[in-house]
Amino acid sequence: MYKLFRTPKRKPVSKAYADIRTPEPRISSFVVFLLKMLARLYLFLFLGVAKAVLQGEDHVFKAFERALSKKSRCIIAFRHPNGGEPQLLSWFFLLKLKGLALKKGIRFARPPHAVFVYGYEVVRWGGWVAKFVMPNVGAMPVYHAKIDRKGMTRINDAIAEGPYPVALAPEGHVSYTTDSVLRLEPGLFHLGFHAAHRLSRKGSDCSVEVLPLSVHFSFGSWGVLTLELLLRKIERVCGFSGWGRRKLPFTERTRQCRDHILEANEKRYQIKSDTSLSFADRLNRVIASALETSERMMGLKSEGEYFNRFYMVRQLCWDQIFLPGIYNLNDKTQVERSILDLKAGEAWYISRHVELIDFCWYFRVPIPEDDAALHKKIEYSQNLWDFASRTIGGEIKNRVSVFPRKVIIRAAPVINLSERLPAYQRDRKEAITQAVSDLEKEYLNCISNWRSG
Repeated sequence: MYKLFRTPKRKPVSKAYADIRTPEPRISSFVVFLLKMLARLYLFLFLGVAKAVLQGEDHVFKAFERALSKKSRCIIAFRHPNGGEPQLLSWFFLLKLKGLALKKGIRFARPPHAVFVYGYEVVRWGGWVAKFVMPNVGAMPVYHAKIDRKGMTRINDAIAEGPYPVALAPEGHVSYTTDSVLRLEPGLFHLGFHAAHRLSRKGSDCSVEVLPLSVHFSFGSWGVLTLELLLRKIERVCGFSGWGRRKLPFTERTRQCRDHILEANEKRYQIKSDTSLSFADRLNRVIASALETSERMMGLKSEGEYFNRFYMVRQLCWDQIFLPGIYNLNDKTQVERSILDLKAGEAWYISRHVELIDFCWYFRVPIPEDDAALHKKIEYSQNLWDFASRTIGGEIKNRVSVFPRKVIIRAAPVINLSERLPAYQRDRKEAITQAVSDLEKEYLNCISNWRSG
């Protein structure tokens, strides 16, 4: 709640650091025990006292039953719109899944758990907690813009041979929207088909399955109150004030703030405002200019596919702040150290453009109507605050959480990649494209069922 009443100060990075090194991922029974004890308290900061409900539970029970008894290998493909899904799902698998399955007469061969794949940057901004917990619960890091053979081998081994399901977000990172699927990366299916092929070559009859999961929030009266507080916070940073604004429709209040922030970004990047264009088209010009600006500051050419360019700039910024391969900065002379610190500071400022780019690509959505569902208004207002926050130098940790009344984890039928292996061997590209399309359909079915429910 405190975050609703203050605008966080931006503290630039003032020095370079040695790269963060994490131990080889493993399952520590002690850390898992601590996680079971403390996870609910941690989730309270994100979810409050919300009740977690599993829908489509038979899909989850059967997928875990097969995976934990080594009859199949399971990849959990979870949607990632809010940022806290890995923590929520980890807690749910560790503390809730076994009991729910027993009520249906299903006993697992071992206590349920899942190992998550995460970006290397998480332990950089996640602090000592992430650095300690994640390797000790089997979580595996991966780069978006670097070749990491060791990391990829680790993930491939975990999928094909590990004792637990492997969980990853096919959206690549936080997607900021629950009710639509804007983009899915094919990497999950590259990994899945590779594991299926590997098992097939060994003569194993163990299949590789993808279990789609979608997480949704339901809000009550607390959500209504927090929505109003959040709207006032946004209006305050945009220069709008007065009790009379509460009488304006939701669409008008949010549109005025959205347009003000957009115009501020157009001025920032010296883009001539053209009100004849749609909001999405105007935002596209801001995104393009921000990306070109960050590339120019980093000394890169503006060429190639959008996400590859974005990931590359972000990686280079991280590599100037956390220096790869340098673990003893005390060996540097004062001049050498000062230059590294200056470059780290430059990278921090370049990252402010990158943070804006990261968010804005997903914000090209219409404002919910005045009679829209409460969860849509809350999510849009959270994103509108993010739009303001990223504009003034913020990042995902400055996102405002709104406590839901209920969290719905909705599962869809598994996608069996082993059954599709012949098609993959005939035409890899087509098989992966079809698998991505089928996963998107399952997500959309989850969304549709959530709306109708």
